[in-house]
Amino acid sequence: MITRPDTRATLYVVGNINVDLIMSTLHAWPKKGTEAMLESSSLRPGGSAGNCALALSALDVPHRLVANQGNDQFTGWLASLFPESAPHWPTCDCETSLTFGVTHPDHERTFFSNQGHIVRLSMQDVLPQLPERAQPGDWVLLCGTWLCTALYAEYPQLLSALRSRGYRVAIDSGWPPEDWSDTLRKQAAQWLPFCDALLLNEVETLGLAGAETLDAAAQKLLTQMADNAFCVAKCGPDGARLWAADQTLHQHAEPVEVVDTIGAGDSFNAGFLSALIYGLPPATALQWGVRVAGCAISSSPRRYPDWQSLFGLVEKL
Repeated sequence: MITRPDTRATLYVVGNINVDLIMSTLHAWPKKGTEAMLESSSLRPGGSAGNCALALSALDVPHRLVANQGNDQFTGWLASLFPESAPHWPTCDCETSLTFGVTHPDHERTFFSNQGHIVRLSMQDVLPQLPERAQPGDWVLLCGTWLCTALYAEYPQLLSALRSRGYRVAIDSGWPPEDWSDTLRKQAAQWLPFCDALLLNEVETLGLAGAETLDAAAQKLLTQMADNAFCVAKCGPDGARLWAADQTLHQHAEPVEVVDTIGAGDSFNAGFLSALIYGLPPATALQWGVRVAGCAISSSPRRYPDWQSLFGLVEKL
């Protein structure tokens, strides 16, 4: 029988939660002024922070979703899905952030989003939701970086405050809507020194570093990050790779039948950081991240592995 070890650590997920309306499958863009009928639709919580928190709840990992909320017909529904976290969320007098997405035959997707409440999330909203002093092993994940525009403007001050409180910090910035530029890279150079773990996909890693190869990009970013940090690249069907000062790791992914790729990287983040919350090594964290993501993208309705199966991987190692 597998026994899960105790942990006093908590993962705090800070960033964007919104409503997702996903429709499938769009085979060709319709002409203006016409209507297209699609086979299926799904209304669900989304956003990088929301997707990660849903996975953490399923994994039964100690966590809290640190966010804000709008003030409309979606407010109560979103809050009801995160009952442990929502009572701490400040309310903005604005519409809820909403994303409409369509999936294509190759399982890629196109998103359309309004601004809503997530662009109003600020450091003054975030810090009161976090303990003044971190417990040993506590992590903060900052995600939806480029979409939480008010909070991003305060990243240097926010990260300094998190460091002073004793938190380790992971960042999944995502892809900037305006694309990468030297200006964005210079801005990132201000907060990378506070970053203990960078969790991006392949193209995001290349874009942030402005490098030609993944290895060169990761090594470049690692030199700008905190001591003993690691840079992770999520590589889809090829699994995930990790670079640290003393090691380079690659975790292969098991082949799965892809059903829904939305939130795959966020599910990886949940699995990866869950292992760290339990004090497990980076190799195990990579394995957990890949396993959680693979389970998520191959299921509908979405499901995740239970903690017994994840700790079973530890025993196999």
